[in-house]
Amino acid sequence: MNVIELFQKLLRFKSITPDDDGACDFIEEYLGDTWSCIKVDLEGVKNRFYYKKFDETPQHLCFAGHIDVVPVGDNWSVDPFAADIIDGVITARGTQDMKSGDAAFLYACKHARDFKGTLSILMTSDEEGEGTYGTIKMLEHLKEIDFIPNYAVVAEPTCEEVFGDAIKVGRRGSINGYITIKGKQGHAAYPEKCINPVHNFADILPKIAGHNLDNGDEYFSPSKMVITDIRGGMQVTNVTPNELKLMFNVRNSTNTTKEDVENFIHANLKGLEYDFRTTQGSFPFVTNKESKVVKAMENSIKEVLGIITKHSTAGGTSDARYFGAFGIEAIEFGVINDTIHSVGERTTVKEVEDLTAVFQDLISKF
Repeated sequence: MNVIELFQKLLRFKSITPDDDGACDFIEEYLGDTWSCIKVDLEGVKNRFYYKKFDETPQHLCFAGHIDVVPVGDNWSVDPFAADIIDGVITARGTQDMKSGDAAFLYACKHARDFKGTLSILMTSDEEGEGTYGTIKMLEHLKEIDFIPNYAVVAEPTCEEVFGDAIKVGRRGSINGYITIKGKQGHAAYPEKCINPVHNFADILPKIAGHNLDNGDEYFSPSKMVITDIRGGMQVTNVTPNELKLMFNVRNSTNTTKEDVENFIHANLKGLEYDFRTTQGSFPFVTNKESKVVKAMENSIKEVLGIITKHSTAGGTSDARYFGAFGIEAIEFGVINDTIHSVGERTTVKEVEDLTAVFQDLISKF
């Protein structure tokens, strides 16, 4: 089975979060008896850690991915689970996000012959969902048994215009904010008898909307206050609102914390009556550009593709954030990211073959 046949096989599993549709058992069979498997299954989520110790060298490189995909949606021009090749392109759910990466590292790891240390593969069926019982639970288990990897490559789609043009060396965190500005409802004809929270907040909105909480750095763009929802009132013209509700999101760098966001809001809402709370769904991390895994990936991309890749921390979150939280030096590299989650998600045969070659070069020289 070549890597494209493996890719097609993975795509044909209807593994919509958190159902792996049998894919994890297939992967265990595919890797064979020379690989061991740790299973941590919780609340319908499949987590698998396949590993092989080549020698006693004290280094452990983990490739990580997810087998689950988002729901298909309507109006596909092809069967989204057929995975047919048409003019060198495969259009199917999960092609970019992220069964291309899964196929590439599975093939590269299975055929590795001379790695120094331990190779492993962490696979979950709950990355596109809440992730509560996914990668984080396997990493917690690995820490308990003292088997945490030194390095990780998460094969999410990272490239922007040309395959090989970007690796992710970190991710921003995500902070959500919920504000309720209190007022006193009344008749619009008698505004002096009301406390209108919209009027009271009107001068404050420009001070917080789109505000940069830091200046960014070589790894991260500024942490920006992004207003995502504002609503108040009863959808009538003659009653002033009793309260005004806002929601915001900050994709924060390592330069801004949840406490910084909270202090910023409190300072700007001084004098108003309000309720306010924040949640943090993920935390920022960055892997130093001098890390062995960063340098090795740069060298393999240059060797195989002839491209000088750039470092990026753009985009949303991924399971790489969990590796960072455990002190694992983690990066991400995968195919071009331009159709993920969309109708007609697709990638090319050549990208998958080239991604496999990059991973094989990385393993052989790590």
